[in-house]
Amino acid sequence: MSTFEKLTTLLDHHQARYQVMEHDATGKCDEVAAIRGTALGQGAKALVCHVKGNGVKQHVLAVLTADKQANLTQLAQALGGTRASLASPTEVDNLTGCVFGAIPPFSFHPQLLLVADPSLFSRYQELAFNAGLLEKSMVLNTEDYRRISAPRLVDFTR
Repeated sequence: MSTFEKLTTLLDHHQARYQVMEHDATGKCDEVAAIRGTALGQGAKALVCHVKGNGVKQHVLAVLTADKQANLTQLAQALGGTRASLASPTEVDNLTGCVFGAIPPFSFHPQLLLVADPSLFSRYQELAFNAGLLEKSMVLNTEDYRRISAPRLVDFTR
């Protein structure tokens, strides 16, 4: 089952309020926001990271708004580690089944811890994100996202 199929199955099962959009493939947050007709800050950007140090060795799917930058040191420290780095394209594919830019803000892999910056939930009623493919996006009710994904909240943006 593709990531897109897993995602729609999960959202339908939980009666989420969402819509799917098809568009030209682009991996850039600002370009896809313009195509979707959404604000850049509505974008849920998902980064696959490694957190290491202090006995911690964890893959993390870190979700933040597309108009902010991740502070990987802050992310690592919040999870008990000392450093964090972005995963390689091979690791991203193995853990998400997606290419960079297409990763939705949901973890379907047991070794991929889902964390979200709290500001994701306070700014907009809907979040927008690529749905496992560069040419498909979703706009999802923010509270439905929080309820269904149940991410660990970690302040890691600047």
